[in-house]
Amino acid sequence: MKKINTITSTCCPLAIKDVDTDMIIPAQYMTSVSKEGYGENLFRRLRDSDPTFPLNQPQYKSAKILIADDNFGCGSSREHAVWALASWGIEVIIAKSFADIFASNSAKSGLLLISLRPEQVDRYLSQAAQTEGLILTVDLEKQLILEESGEIQHFEYNPFRKHCLLNGLEDLDYIFSKSAQITEFRQKQENYRFVYSTKY
Repeated sequence: MKKINTITSTCCPLAIKDVDTDMIIPAQYMTSVSKEGYGENLFRRLRDSDPTFPLNQPQYKSAKILIADDNFGCGSSREHAVWALASWGIEVIIAKSFADIFASNSAKSGLLLISLRPEQVDRYLSQAAQTEGLILTVDLEKQLILEESGEIQHFEYNPFRKHCLLNGLEDLDYIFSKSAQITEFRQKQENYRFVYSTKY
C-alpha cells in the first residue's frame, strides 16, 4: 500500500449529499478481480450524462483531493468504490461525514478520509468551485490542513490507521511487522506453561 504523509493538490468539489457506492462505480463496471482499472469508470453515469460534472472539467482532472458533502460512500459495502477513487488518483476526501463501511474500506486501502465541520466543508466547496480554485496541503503526521492563505485546520484521525497509512501498511503487513514481538510473547507463554507444569 502506498505511503501517505503530506499531499498538496488542487481540490475537486462534489457538492452532492448521500453519494452512494453505485454512483461512485456503477455495478455493470465491476467486472475485474483486480483493483486496477476501475478509475476509468469512476462516476461514469454522472460524467456521461453531465458535461459540467466536476471530473469532466480540465482544472480538476489531476486533483488528488476531493471535497464532498454529507454521508459520502453510503449504500453497498463494495470495496470497488474505494478502488475506483484511488485508481483515478484521489488520495484524500474531505467531507462532512462518511458511511461507516466505506470509511473502513478506505482506511484499509490507503484512501485518507477527513471529516470536518459542515461550515468548513461548505467553505471549501465554494472556494474549489470558483475560477481560481482551491489548493490545500494535507499533513497526516501533524493532522492538519494548510490553506494557501496560511489558515490551518486540524482534524482527528484514528491512531492505528494513521500509523498504517504513514508506513504504507495493510492490516496483514502490520501484523507481520510485529512478528518479533509476537514470537517473544509466544515464547514467554510457553516458558510460563513449562514452569507451571513442572511445579504442579
